[in-house]
Order: sequence, then C-alpha cells, then structure tokens
Amino acid sequence: MYNQYASEVLNNAVASFASLPGIGQKTALRMVLNMLRREPQEVERFANSLIDLVQKIHYCHVCHNVSEDDICPICRSELRDHQQVCVVENIQDVLAIEQTKQYNGVYHVLGGVISPTSGIGPEELEIESLLTRIQTEDIQELILAIPATMDGDVTNFYIYRKLQSINMADKIKVTQLARGVAVGNELEYTDGVTLGRSIINRTPYVENQ
Repeated sequence: MYNQYASEVLNNAVASFASLPGIGQKTALRMVLNMLRREPQEVERFANSLIDLVQKIHYCHVCHNVSEDDICPICRSELRDHQQVCVVENIQDVLAIEQTKQYNGVYHVLGGVISPTSGIGPEELEIESLLTRIQTEDIQELILAIPATMDGDVTNFYIYRKLQSINMADKIKVTQLARGVAVGNELEYTDGVTLGRSIINRTPYVENQ
C-alpha cells in the first residue's frame, strides 16, 4: 500500500474510513486526526462498538431486518399486526416507516431491488422467502413500499407476477404507497409526514400502471 501519510498506521486508518460510502480521502483524514485528539478510552469505546456491531448484529430469520437475536423485536411483538406485511427495499426504509408511527404491521426486507443495469436479479433478493411467508403465514395484505423508480416498478411487477404464479394474487390484498412519495425518491429521504400519509392512503396495486 502506498504510504501517503508517512505512517503505515495512519495510512491504514485513513484507508478504513475512506472505504465508507460518501467518505473521501480528505474527510477520512480529518476523522482520523479527530480520533487522535480524543482520549484513548473514548477511541477504544468507538472501536469496541464497531466490533460489537460485527459480532452481535444479525439478520432476522423472518423479515431480514437487523436484530441482536434470530428473530427481531418487530416480528416477535404480539402488538403488531402480523397479517399485514410491508415489503421494503432495505433496512433504512424500515427505520423511516417506523419513525412515522403510522404503521403497525410487520416487514419484509428484500435487500435491494431488481436492476438489470446493475446485474441484480430476483434470485439475489429475499423474494423467495417472501413467497414462502405468504404461503405459510396468515397474511391478509401485502404492502409494496418500494421506491417509485424504474427498478422499483420492475420489482413490484415481478413480485405481483410471482403471486399470480402461486395463485395468491387474488387471495391477499396487494397495495402500494400513495403517490405522495415523489417518483424517484428513496423512502429514507422522504419527510415523515409525507411518508406517513402515503402509508395511510395506500392504494391497490394495479399491474402495468
């Protein structure tokens, strides 16, 4: 590795920070120098929190949300409506919807969207596990809360067609967020009021709309 900062330890630390999304080399250097100005105990707590993150955080076996246990608190809760499943692209979307306090069902995290241009196919997402849940659980409504992008629409269409293939499209209610969420917007960047209203005013999914 090229030792840009005349210290292998410093260089490695900067490279680690720079590997994070949205963090450039200069920002990474500022972060590392900030760490050097802190008390050693504080830096150790920071480092230990990252170690705990890797060692103690798992993915829920049911919905694929992050969890410290095999099944996340949302899936375990008896206060949630388990007949209502909200399908989202990623974990950030779960957090965004939870913050609205307008939804009391459970979730299913796909882990992405179908994107032919990026080489992401349906087999790389948690779609088969979603179909298994639909066939084995008493689900009455499936809410497609995937961003209104071209890839999001392809993903919604694929899921709906898979529901048809297992004869479930007419047996459960399939809805989507109201168009209060602008086309192309990601849910995590949508303000809470707009997102909350989009959940409350969700509409039936219409194929090829």
